[in-house]
Amino acid sequence: MAKKAIVTDKAPAAVGPYSAAISANGSINVSGQLPVDPATGEFAGEDIKVQTRQSLTNIQNILEAAGASMADVVETTVLLSDINEFGAMNEVYAEFFAEPYPARAAFQVVALPKGAKVEIKAVARI
Repeated sequence: MAKKAIVTDKAPAAVGPYSAAISANGSINVSGQLPVDPATGEFAGEDIKVQTRQSLTNIQNILEAAGASMADVVETTVLLSDINEFGAMNEVYAEFFAEPYPARAAFQVVALPKGAKVEIKAVARI
């Protein structure tokens, strides 16, 4: 199985021993994306909607670098620091996907890196 790391300057660079995404055998596995604006290296904002939009935009840009799109996403995992913000996150999430929607799991976690409100990972098939 051949693996290829997906790299783009339109999404934050990996800050550890991982790739932003790996493409292998028709699958693109996108690492969890924090709401970091790649132009500034900082969070796009403090609001859950702004952070969700940035995390999903990062995923979208990584997929485009791999020759895919959000329409190719078959599964996502959403990590929230506060499950009470699920509804607001979901409103923005719906802007990025169309039917048939990807499978999804959403969890509240104790904490996310850098105090983020959301982190989202995705799997796409091409």
